[in-house]
Amino acid sequence: MGVINAYNASSSLCMIKSQIDFLSNRPKFSFEATSSNQGRLTRMASTVPVKQVKDLTGDSFIRPHLRKLSPYQSILPFEVLSTRLGRKPEDIIKLDANENPYGPPPEVFEALGAMKFPYIYPDPETRRLRAALAEDSGLESEYILVGCGADELIDLIMRCVLDPGDKIVDCPPTFTMYEFDAAVNGALVIKVPRNPDFSLDVKLIAEVVEKEKPKCIFLTSPNNPDGSIINDEDLLKILDLPILIVLDEAYIEFSGIESRMGWVKKHENLIVLRTFSKRAGLAGLRVGYGAFPLSIIGYLWRAKQPYNVSVAAEVSACAALKNPTYLENVKVALVQERERLYKLLKEVPFLNPYPSYSNFILCEVTSGRDAKKLKEDLAKMGVMIRHYNNKELSGYVRVSVGKPQQTDALMDCLSHLS
Repeated sequence: MGVINAYNASSSLCMIKSQIDFLSNRPKFSFEATSSNQGRLTRMASTVPVKQVKDLTGDSFIRPHLRKLSPYQSILPFEVLSTRLGRKPEDIIKLDANENPYGPPPEVFEALGAMKFPYIYPDPETRRLRAALAEDSGLESEYILVGCGADELIDLIMRCVLDPGDKIVDCPPTFTMYEFDAAVNGALVIKVPRNPDFSLDVKLIAEVVEKEKPKCIFLTSPNNPDGSIINDEDLLKILDLPILIVLDEAYIEFSGIESRMGWVKKHENLIVLRTFSKRAGLAGLRVGYGAFPLSIIGYLWRAKQPYNVSVAAEVSACAALKNPTYLENVKVALVQERERLYKLLKEVPFLNPYPSYSNFILCEVTSGRDAKKLKEDLAKMGVMIRHYNNKELSGYVRVSVGKPQQTDALMDCLSHLS
């Protein structure tokens, strides 16, 4: 890893000659740098056959492991759904991406409308937002780093920690972005499946860490897609292992338990990630943040893109934090609706819902029903829920918690499919 400077060669004469001339029908040149740092171009004869240029394809420049990479299975936006379903966006019941149906506090819209300097690059250190997050979380701002969604921070952590061929531990079924980003970064994924109740197999995790020597493990609490949480006892056992733990708390507000952000001051091998997408209804503006030990965060500051959080995103997040009453009321409303939705789903003869600490409910599709077809049938009625193509979840669907009227629409459609 380094830089070759042709203009400041340490030797008295440095000749840099191209071995491949991609344009074979043009003259070939070499560059000579002398001790006086003056360059000179020398014309040379081309020796590269034309067929090498003709056989060259763009994908030959792509890293080999990326040529085999499957794209991430993302959710379709309103505009695309509207076109495909032939319905207006407002007529679609969108319960497939765990978005906050209430949206952000009114202060966000006011702040966006009053934005003064959208033509100036944003603060690369997001000082205002980190100060507001410090006040909100009780953790000093020097432990906090903000990203373009928590997804950016997941990738940034991997780029800083993993060399190609390094290993991570993944505990499926869980958020598939961990496996995806590991593949992008050339890492190997060791899967430690969860128990039938979706709890972690802590004993097997410990065995894998001892045998395989992975660099890091990604854990989600509450876990996506089932909504289960990790208790302190299990987390402390994993923290005792020689591995970096990245704890994703994207849905922590709905769980009734406190965030472990403050734990990073005591545990050098813990990172905690959070997001504004669920709590504050800012999914479309992409604002995530993380708490890091001081021994780690400095390296992420060096490696992150300088202007990764837009002016609009920082303004919106700061405005959202100014109205904690609104955020609390929305959280309470969603938790209450989650409990109502769970009871209603239990009455559906072909669904087996799992208790959840998040803003979604995972359901096993039973009675011989096909989970993918159920998702497609509801989509035709204008109700979107999530189905997964992977093996672990092929017989399940996940339903996001919406407003009461959205729950009523979902249950009406399910009654027509009974």
